[in-house]
Amino acid sequence: QVQLVESGGGLVQPGGSLSLSCAASGSIFSINAMGWYRQAPGKQRELVATITRGYTTNYADSVKGRFTISRDNAKNTVYLQMISLDPEDTAVYYCNAYIITKQFRVDDYWGQGTQVTVSK
Repeated sequence: QVQLVESGGGLVQPGGSLSLSCAASGSIFSINAMGWYRQAPGKQRELVATITRGYTTNYADSVKGRFTISRDNAKNTVYLQMISLDPEDTAVYYCNAYIITKQFRVDDYWGQGTQVTVSK
């Protein structure tokens, strides 16, 4: 079994900062790409940022220059640092990881989601 557990969401004022983390645990052999997605009320889930095992990153245009994704391969953890937050960033943020298990099963795994609310 593999689990992704997110933490760090919450309420922040416009212009503020917030950091998210997501730790993968369980029967893990290797983790390839990891990423963050978000889903606002009434909208489809969208990509926020991804990072490969070799630390190549990719960002949605809407967050470039404001969000930074990073990972610690030794801890099987991915992070998302968010600055200059805007009410449009309000959403449930989901962690994603492409994992090879010790049983050599390859699959996408998702966290349970963490709420980020940007409001006065």
